Amino acid sequence: MENTSSDTNNISSEDLQRYLDIATEAANAGGTILKRYWGKLKEIEEKRPGDLVTQADKEAEVAVIAVIQRHFPTHSILAEESGAVGLQDSKFLWAIDPLDGTTNFTHQYPFSAVSVALLIDGVPSVGAIYDPFHDELFRAATGLGATCDRAGDRSTLKVSQANELSRSLLVTGFAYDRTQTNDNNYAEFCHFTHITQGVRRGGAASLDLAYVACGRVDGYWERGLSVWDIAAGVPIVREAGGTVTAYDGSDLVLKSGRILATNGQIHNLMIDELSQIEPLQQTFPIGA
Repeated sequence: MENTSSDTNNISSEDLQRYLDIATEAANAGGTILKRYWGKLKEIEEKRPGDLVTQADKEAEVAVIAVIQRHFPTHSILAEESGAVGLQDSKFLWAIDPLDGTTNFTHQYPFSAVSVALLIDGVPSVGAIYDPFHDELFRAATGLGATCDRAGDRSTLKVSQANELSRSLLVTGFAYDRTQTNDNNYAEFCHFTHITQGVRRGGAASLDLAYVACGRVDGYWERGLSVWDIAAGVPIVREAGGTVTAYDGSDLVLKSGRILATNGQIHNLMIDELSQIEPLQQTFPIGA
């Protein structure tokens, strides 16, 4: 899972469409579970400070994995709660986040999603992101375009045309280890807040990427992410005409946990700004 800039020339469009259809089926299956648990959680576990897991996460993941294994029993799977599942020597790897935005979900803040991605030879090639609370399904496969299904209608996704940071709206997030490290994104957040029309913090990386793809925001950056957080959103942004790279503009390396995704128009501008930002001096003890 290194360089994510290559293509899927050896995979037919028919196969990619099939993978996309199964990703959609899996995301919808997970979303059904999330709807069932909305406002009805009885137990909330904390895997580490600030990193929550619920029965909704676990059951949604079971539902998603069941769909994938029924159709592709020899494919590899990497899921947030279960880790590596099944065979692990396939060129096809499904990366699953059954509930992206668990903290939001536990507080009944309706900004969460099921994220299902397929990596082919390490390249994020298929993505389906389902927001069950707004009934929006964002999806794409390499070369097939990006769409959003909502209220029974399907529309083609297209990134925005903002070409100045001063006219841009950005979105970002903060990792679970933010209180233990100076590399916590606080300085970047403050910096971009001052030079743009604003920075939002949604709390679900997959939806942040989907919102770049549909033009609701113009750019997104974040650190401390896992493969399942962002893999589905990468092909969706790219197929909508956007750009996805590392912070410095080099090829995205999923395991680095860092991503920069924009409409393309402001990409180099964000790279320039990110290269100049120094961490904030802590005014409180790390870990306090």
